[in-house]
Amino acid sequence: MPQVLGACDMLGIDPLYVANEGKFVAIVPADEAEVAVSALHEHPQGADAAIVGEIVPEPHGIVALRTSFGGSRIVDMLVGDPLPRIC
Repeated sequence: MPQVLGACDMLGIDPLYVANEGKFVAIVPADEAEVAVSALHEHPQGADAAIVGEIVPEPHGIVALRTSFGGSRIVDMLVGDPLPRIC
């Protein structure tokens, strides 16, 4: 969301490392992913459900994402606690 990106930019923090409560992530076999998303779409809170990634064999042990510019970025483990947790 543009509001989140704007606030994170002003505060100098990365939105990947900010608490994001109320989200659901499921890891399912690739051949069952579409069925899982369809099932989530049947619930009102699952209207925006989507496949957002895949597990590949290489590089082993690395989480990478595609940037909005078409490049890739390694997602490092969180070190420390950039913001206090409210709950």
